[in-house]
Amino acid sequence: MTLRFGRIRRFQFNLPQRIAAGLLALFLIQGLWLIEHQTLTDRDYQYARCGRETWERPSALAGYYTTCGNIHDGILGYRLAGLPLTLNLLAERGLDLLRKPEDRVFQAAGTLSTWELRHQLTHVLLLLRLPFLFAGVVLGGGLWWVTRRLYGNLGGYTALALYCFSPAVLGACVAPNAEVLAALGVYGGVYTCIGVAHAMQGPRRKWRPRIVLLMAAFGLAAAAHIAALPVVALLGLVLMAWVGEGSRSQMLPVVLAAVVGALLVVFACYGFSPDAFSYLFRSGAGFLWVSLDPARRFFLTLGNAGITVAAAFGLVLYLGIRRARYFGNTAPLLCAVVLMALVMTGVPGSPWLWGLPFLLTFVGGVFADAYESPRGPLAVAAAAAIVLLQVLFCVLSLPGLI
Repeated sequence: MTLRFGRIRRFQFNLPQRIAAGLLALFLIQGLWLIEHQTLTDRDYQYARCGRETWERPSALAGYYTTCGNIHDGILGYRLAGLPLTLNLLAERGLDLLRKPEDRVFQAAGTLSTWELRHQLTHVLLLLRLPFLFAGVVLGGGLWWVTRRLYGNLGGYTALALYCFSPAVLGACVAPNAEVLAALGVYGGVYTCIGVAHAMQGPRRKWRPRIVLLMAAFGLAAAAHIAALPVVALLGLVLMAWVGEGSRSQMLPVVLAAVVGALLVVFACYGFSPDAFSYLFRSGAGFLWVSLDPARRFFLTLGNAGITVAAAFGLVLYLGIRRARYFGNTAPLLCAVVLMALVMTGVPGSPWLWGLPFLLTFVGGVFADAYESPRGPLAVAAAAAIVLLQVLFCVLSLPGLI
């Protein structure tokens, strides 16, 4: 017990953590600002209706999981979109018992749709988006944790600042969708694989918690987009084999166990319905192809100018500085290249967005090497200018400011 509390006390909230928290707070403020200037769309109502049904009354029709059909384009996105609405409705029903009859939210008997409740629950738009905005904050925190451990404070600041002022990330976090959830699962899954590979070189008692975490990360990716599961599993296995020594024969069983655990998570997200779960594999939701068009559009968008410049300079530094070409920089570059070259053909999806955290990790690592070079002050000044450029374009893209 003493050792457990000692581990908890080791967490410190010093200046580096405060700066990172400040950047994430700015990310959150931008997200809330965007939400404030949005209106409900048909897609919002689809996520609200289908998401609520997954919690309140699944299997509404024979052979289907909900009246929306057997959801196959990311069941987790619908569940997270519907959960705050369902909890809010339960809370309102409870509060109605304390209200006068004429003041009650639910004046009619039976189940009311989100459309019918849009005037009573004026915060439907915010509730729909909060889980995805929270996932974006968690992804930013994970990006900071990885980059700071690998590259130090300055490398972590660089990657996190570019992330927090990325219009693409903000856009994914202020609309119901599966992309930010898949990005979190893929990023966490790949780096957990690397952590497991390192742990496998030590005593077995250190394997178990990391393997459980690996199953959770794979499960998050698979429940967000089933196509993300083979991608993260293959990338993770390749990097595990690269970094692992003397335990490669045990890596494949570990990854396969994580994949099985992830499929169980997806099965649970479908309420353990065999029909709905099996339809996921008959719907083409896992089909992938190769195309550079989404990545080209991302890098040619004016709002991403700072990230584009940072990626270009990072690649030049990676090729020009010998000390920058090591596993810590090569791994995220490899993942970013693979993910940004993929497209989903069966259902809507954005694998290029899954690769963005890896690209920013690569930028943070290469720039951190430049900071430690003889021309470190010049590199810091150049990086600060690039980050300020990205901040400027991101802030100018926010509605209602100009």
